[in-house]
Amino acid sequence: MAEDGEQAAVSPQGEAGEEAAESGVAAAAAGAAEPVPPAAGSPGTEEPAGDAKKKIDVLLKAVGDTPIMRTKKWAVERTRTIQGLVDFIKKFLKLMASEQLFIYVNQSFAPSPDQEVGTLYECFGSDGKLVLHYCKTQAWG
Repeated sequence: MAEDGEQAAVSPQGEAGEEAAESGVAAAAAGAAEPVPPAAGSPGTEEPAGDAKKKIDVLLKAVGDTPIMRTKKWAVERTRTIQGLVDFIKKFLKLMASEQLFIYVNQSFAPSPDQEVGTLYECFGSDGKLVLHYCKTQAWG
């Protein structure tokens, strides 16, 4: 059960688009049942905009001898902490609980474990994504 919660909080980029498409279909079906005045955009285009504000695109890059994740781009909730992200990566890579994992922003500093991903994105995000490097040994900072 804990695994389902992890997947809901962090999802591959491709899955977020599928969820938005399904929401758009449901919104269109609801619009057919109840007459609603036409909005500026279609219901399908309004739903992804809401999802984009709740989740942030995070690009995870391996450093050194750390295993590489096949899926590099993830949609992460804004309120997710760095420690929560570390726990997810360790579980995804099947690392032992005793192994350390370090996260770095802009290849320069390690954010505190209680720092929220949304705050880091606002300060250090570029091109619509936040680039984080992860490694098993200290690399920068």
